[in-house]
Amino acid sequence: MGARPLLLVDVDGVISLFGFEPDAAPAGDWTSVDGHAHLLSATAGEHLRRLSESFELVWCTGWEEKANEHLPHALGLAGPIPHLCFTQPAEACRTHWKLDAIVEHAGDHRPLAWIDDTFNEACHAWAAARPGLTLLVPTEPHVGLTAEDVAMLERWAQAQRERATVVQRPSP
Repeated sequence: MGARPLLLVDVDGVISLFGFEPDAAPAGDWTSVDGHAHLLSATAGEHLRRLSESFELVWCTGWEEKANEHLPHALGLAGPIPHLCFTQPAEACRTHWKLDAIVEHAGDHRPLAWIDDTFNEACHAWAAARPGLTLLVPTEPHVGLTAEDVAMLERWAQAQRERATVVQRPSP
C-alpha cells in the first residue's frame, strides 16, 4: 500500500482534443504525429505535472510507445512514462480493448484512477468489481482534463494515502 496509486492516462480526448467546432478551437498547441494533426490542450502539461506528485503516471492509450516519443517534451513532463501495450485488436475484445492490459499492469489490488473519454459499461462493471480501489474519470473530448478533474483526483489520492497510513499503523 506504500506505493502511490496509478493514474492511467488516455491521450485522445484527454490531452489531444477533438470534436470542437473548427472556428472555436480550445487553447492549445498543434502537433503532428505520424502525419495526423493533434491539438494538445494548453493546460494538460500543468495538470499532469501536478498529478505526478500524487500518482504514478502511466500512458493508457492506443499511442502506446509513441506517447513517449511526442508528449513528455511537448507537455513539459519528465519522461519517459510507462505505457501499456495492447496485444488484442479492439474488435477482438469482449469487454473494453484496454482492460486486459490494465489488469496485467496494475494487478487487482493497487489503487488506480483512469482518465479516458470512452468508458463503456464493461469499464464500470470492472471498476465496481475490482478489489483495489478504482476511480474512473470521464472527459469530454473537446475539453479534456480539467482543473476540476485534477482537484478531485488529488483529493482521491490523498484519501488513499490516509487510508494506507491507517492500515499500516501498528497497534498500541
